[in-house]
Amino acid sequence: MNSEKLSQRLEKVSHYVLEGSVLADIGSDHAYLPCHLGLKGKIKKGIAGEITEGPYLSAKEQVELDGLSEIIEVRKGDGLSVLKENEAEVITICGMGGSLITSILESGKEKLGSAKRLVLQPNIGAQNVRKWLLNENWVLSAEEILKEDGKIYEVLVADKSGEQPYTSNTEAELLFGPFLLKSQNDAFKEKWAGEVKQWKAILTQMERSQGIVADQKRKELVKHINLAEEWID
Repeated sequence: MNSEKLSQRLEKVSHYVLEGSVLADIGSDHAYLPCHLGLKGKIKKGIAGEITEGPYLSAKEQVELDGLSEIIEVRKGDGLSVLKENEAEVITICGMGGSLITSILESGKEKLGSAKRLVLQPNIGAQNVRKWLLNENWVLSAEEILKEDGKIYEVLVADKSGEQPYTSNTEAELLFGPFLLKSQNDAFKEKWAGEVKQWKAILTQMERSQGIVADQKRKELVKHINLAEEWID
């Protein structure tokens, strides 16, 4: 992967970045995503945020290598702290767990004022991201799921305005994704077949576990298994 040829998951993310926008890519690693979009002329300005020294320096090197220093700025800092208020129009956060993504968004809410779109790619825990978006009145406008190099990834797109896609089946839609639940492609089916198998194995291991926490965990697993068996073809 490089600035000219992204991974499949980042290519999906790039499709949802608004044309001519100011992009902030948080946890940018080598800054491949903003550099790719900069080379294509799709963004007006890019900000690549990194918290650790190594990726920060790699991002700076990549931006200079691609000759994009005039439009892409690399900043070191934690999450959305690298942004000024009302600076970014599109924010991308990719390759992290869903809980970490929601934590970054929650702790940096004051920086989301001018943001029109969030494009988020949680490696796990997409349900947490969907719940946060819904609670904060962000409208889930698109979802993608794909398999790449043996791993399954989800991409969630949220806009500041529009109509929420959720129906009366919100619990299932938050878990599986309202758009993904409708399309149910091969990657989706593979992901949830594996999850159900794992849930059932955990239930078996917990047969002798006692206590309030164990009971709550069992109920949650049973609920998720039932939802999967009801909603997934």
